[in-house]
Amino acid sequence: MTAPVITTPKVLCTHDVAPNRRRGGDMRTLLSPATVGCTSGFFGTLTLEPGEVVTEHWHPYSEEFLFCVRGSVTARLDGQHHELAADHGVCIPIGMRHRIVNTGDETAFLVFHLSPLAPRPNLGHVDTEELPNPHVPHTPVIVSGPHAGSTSAGSTP
Repeated sequence: MTAPVITTPKVLCTHDVAPNRRRGGDMRTLLSPATVGCTSGFFGTLTLEPGEVVTEHWHPYSEEFLFCVRGSVTARLDGQHHELAADHGVCIPIGMRHRIVNTGDETAFLVFHLSPLAPRPNLGHVDTEELPNPHVPHTPVIVSGPHAGSTSAGSTP
């Protein structure tokens, strides 16, 4: 069975998607198979307050593209620290452990894209440290917009 081809653009706002705080920060998977029907990857935003962390994990199937729009963070990539200031991006290779910390004095806002997709959403991440909010569902709910009330089956970084 082949995946359906997207033939109609779908526009969503970050406020259409509930934040996922499972790994820390305010992560919103905006464009995903569940929200817009895409088939090659997913895209979202990450907001981190000063001192906030996204716990270490890695992706067995996906590269992660991370771009800092505002603020600054430190990305620990396989144990090495890399500063990521506003207007800077990094490509995190498949299988590389990574952890993101807002080391600045202001709120950091980043965008991310992961591709290709894992065979199933539950295979998209391997956590390597304790989650700050393990009770939070892995998949956020769309709270408004054209898909209000549906659940997001796409995985999040």
